[in-house]
Amino acid sequence: MATDYDPGNVFARILRGEIPNRTVFENEHALAFHDVRPQAPVHVLVIPKGAYLDLSDFAANATAVEQAGFLAAVAEVSRIAGIENGFRAIANAGPDSHQEVPHFHVHILGGRPLGPMLTRTGA
Repeated sequence: MATDYDPGNVFARILRGEIPNRTVFENEHALAFHDVRPQAPVHVLVIPKGAYLDLSDFAANATAVEQAGFLAAVAEVSRIAGIENGFRAIANAGPDSHQEVPHFHVHILGGRPLGPMLTRTGA
């Protein structure tokens, strides 16, 4: 994965208001919005408002306050979405995970049984 943050990525543009979104929740440190290509009945993306490439970058460089605010947003989204039977939180990082946008984000998926996380291949 590139080591430089691209301020032209789609999530940075959403944060600047250049691209509209369907906001679910927002606090000082995070924005949550509906995914444009949902993979489950509930599919919300939660992004930090700071410029972080992936989870490793966020963990290493975000302040404790930013990290707490981000995690609070993830928890609030699951409550707002009413996915009390459970949900999956996925953070892809790097090319092997198929991270499509180089801005740290968490997918919140739920609203139906999601099945196994990965197909077992005998790793």
